[in-house]
Order: sequence, then structure tokens, then C-alpha cells
Amino acid sequence: MKSRLVKLTQFSGNEASVYSVIVNDEEKTLFDEFISENKNSFLNEIKDIVSRLMTIGHKEGARDQYFKLNEGNPGDGVCALYDQPKSNLRLYCIKYGKQLIILGSGGLKSKNIRTFQEDDKLKDENYFLRNLSKEITNKLKSDELKFINGGIDLEGDFEFYDEEE
Repeated sequence: MKSRLVKLTQFSGNEASVYSVIVNDEEKTLFDEFISENKNSFLNEIKDIVSRLMTIGHKEGARDQYFKLNEGNPGDGVCALYDQPKSNLRLYCIKYGKQLIILGSGGLKSKNIRTFQEDDKLKDENYFLRNLSKEITNKLKSDELKFINGGIDLEGDFEFYDEEE
């Protein structure tokens, strides 16, 4: 499987940059797919998430209180974006400080489950980002990918290949 990072310019601003992921040769990012899958049932939550992303990029940066941190392995930056405390949706992302986030996907976290591992879709989306975070870390260490502009952007090789395929 091939994936590549793309910058979401509508959300990116002076305070933070927002990226998402395109898998294989799809036209939509994972975030676009998340919106498509959930807009009919959870339109108000989608609007809240979009508003929060605009605030992150243009006004306040990726403040910790906007995220449920430590949703992945120690140090990998995988977290979930909060919209409102009693929300139904979980949007997983990778957070790099206050200045850069990479949006993945997510889905409905029903009231019946306590952890994302109890839901196959949430588990798959979370583990995809855990693996992507490892690949990004490897590229950062080998200078194939770099933080630029004071850490607000990335530069370099934005393509990743799943070695298991």
C-alpha cells in the first residue's frame, strides 16, 4: 500500500499546518473520506470539527486541550481530535507540537464501547496512523523529510510504502 501526505491549505495558517493522507491512488484524503462517511448522520459534529481545524491553523495552534493525547504508542504523537465532550465521532491524527497535525480518519465511537480497540474501524484507523508515524519518524531521522519554517511545515519525500505488501 502506498500513501502520501498532502497539505490542507484551507485549514493551514500562521499558527499551524494541517495535513492529511491519500492512500494508493485515491482522489480523496482520509479526512475527506471521514467527512463523507459521517456528514449525513453527524453534520453538526462535522461542522464543529471543521471549525476547530480552522481555529487550530489560523488562530491558536494545536493546543493539547483540543486532543485526547496518547492514543497510540509512547512518543508517536497519535491522538484523537475532540470537537465537543459528548461527541460521537473520533478523528485520529498525529500531532507534532503546537504547529503541525496530520489528519487520518476515524468514525463513530458508540456509547457501548470503552476503548477504540473494541471497534474494528476505529482500531484500523488508529493502527494505520501508528504505522505512518513510524515511517515519518524514519524519514525525519534520515533527513528524507524535514520540519521547516520553525516547525510549522514539512519538506521532502511525502510518499510512504507499506513494506508488508
